[in-house]
Amino acid sequence: MKEVWNNRYSDTEYVYGLKPNEFLKEEILNKKPGKILLLAEGEGRNAVYVAKLGWEVDAIDYSEEGRNKATMLSELEHVKINYEIKDLIEYIPKVNSYDAIGIFYMHLEPEKRRILFEHCINALKENGLILFECFEKEQLSYSSGGPKNPELLYSLEEIATAFIEMEFEKFSKEMIILQEGSGHVGDGMVVRFV
Repeated sequence: MKEVWNNRYSDTEYVYGLKPNEFLKEEILNKKPGKILLLAEGEGRNAVYVAKLGWEVDAIDYSEEGRNKATMLSELEHVKINYEIKDLIEYIPKVNSYDAIGIFYMHLEPEKRRILFEHCINALKENGLILFECFEKEQLSYSSGGPKNPELLYSLEEIATAFIEMEFEKFSKEMIILQEGSGHVGDGMVVRFV
């Protein structure tokens, strides 16, 4: 799977564009900057955006090509991001160390993501938050992007169970219009929560 992402990111084009995820953009603006962890960060568009807002950014992905493009983008925008190459299955963030964690279009099998979600909850500081937007299982009916394996898609029930200890500011399944580079274009079905 790592090679798939390295191949996807090896082109000069930013596959998912240079603009940040719209849900992240909407939700992060009214939050006080602190330390944020971005999982499966890819080419760095979200990391660079939040760094420009004054956040201290840790980004994790296993694609070297994604990191290379994220580094170029951060240099172009004159911001600093800490981007590590790690397999999310083996990654354990430091306990009580993040004010926010962003999870956008992360594709992991259910058992692996359940374990990662537990680590994320533990990594949050008191009153920390998780910003989440990933494809919902109905995304299989849409052609705007995302995996074709239903195991890699999410449901509201799964998220409610995985984050049962957290209070949700927002929690929804929504049909949205994606305009993220050439990789996510058109109508899509997502699960969102804060």
